[in-house]
Amino acid sequence: TERSCQPKENPPPPHTSAAPNMTAHVNLQSSEDPATVRRLTVSFPGGGGATLQGLLFVPAGATGEAPVPGAVVAGAWTTVKEQMAGTYARELGARGVAALAFDFGGWGASDGAPRYVEDPARKTADVAAAARWLAARPEVDATRVGGLGICASAGYVAAVAADTGVARLALVAPWLHTPALAEGIYGGADAARDLIAKGRAAAPDDVLVAASVSDATAPMFNAPYYTEPDRGLIADYDNKFAVASWAPWLTYDAHASADALAVPTLVVASDAMALPAGARAYVARVGPGENNTASLVSQHWLDDASQFDFYDRADVVAQAAQLVADHFLTAAAAVPPATAAA
Repeated sequence: TERSCQPKENPPPPHTSAAPNMTAHVNLQSSEDPATVRRLTVSFPGGGGATLQGLLFVPAGATGEAPVPGAVVAGAWTTVKEQMAGTYARELGARGVAALAFDFGGWGASDGAPRYVEDPARKTADVAAAARWLAARPEVDATRVGGLGICASAGYVAAVAADTGVARLALVAPWLHTPALAEGIYGGADAARDLIAKGRAAAPDDVLVAASVSDATAPMFNAPYYTEPDRGLIADYDNKFAVASWAPWLTYDAHASADALAVPTLVVASDAMALPAGARAYVARVGPGENNTASLVSQHWLDDASQFDFYDRADVVAQAAQLVADHFLTAAAAVPPATAAA
């Protein structure tokens, strides 16, 4: 189950309590698209040569003559566009941002092989490709394409932002680990080394169930959201995890991009989410050198939102999505994204 490997610390201000409704969930399956949003099914070339399938949510008034800011939205590990990425993309579309959720290469409806490998480098390349494609859309202002990373994709989208691939960055419930943090999460140095070795020796068809309430070998055994049919366990979800994922996942340093990050960044988080220590360490690392954390990174911490609440708890999603939309709608793009000229 997703969990924090560090003791919870006191989160920084501003510190806001979410509304008390703890049960209402929102996702693409349980509600209709707003009348103010057009949903388009799209495809485009990914970073590794696969053809990626996406859902583009366009504000009704956006045209080539009146383009709007855009955002690439990527979700938690193993997930597909119809889960939290699509939920947030639709929420952003309803708030004036043309937002793209997509399936990574080797996942969901996208093609590409190997399948079901959580490979940060491969996924980062797909985020960059998605940003380039979105910037070329006539309804989108190519100088105002942002990136939203949720959970594991926070690291992938941040890496693209650090390479000036997007003009603004937003991270919601970010899971940002280093190899050292990963060791603590996955049972210690020896256990992590064993998993990495298994990953490197795995055959392409060595695939586990990703989330289960009955199969204890699942990486997300008994995890909420992923095992609930009215939440994350939807028909479109692959619910698979290639054993080969362990090597790139556990050796990944999601904090490395902080050294080069130079675009306005929003962090929406909670002390109750899975890895608050990783988010705080990332923000602290942005500060040294030429970058100024106080002006470059804005943080908004909720008091009572769990990791899974950020995925589909209606009040938490609405609050986070509004913060992200406001961030992307800010008039001046800090850095014209490299995608605009691609």
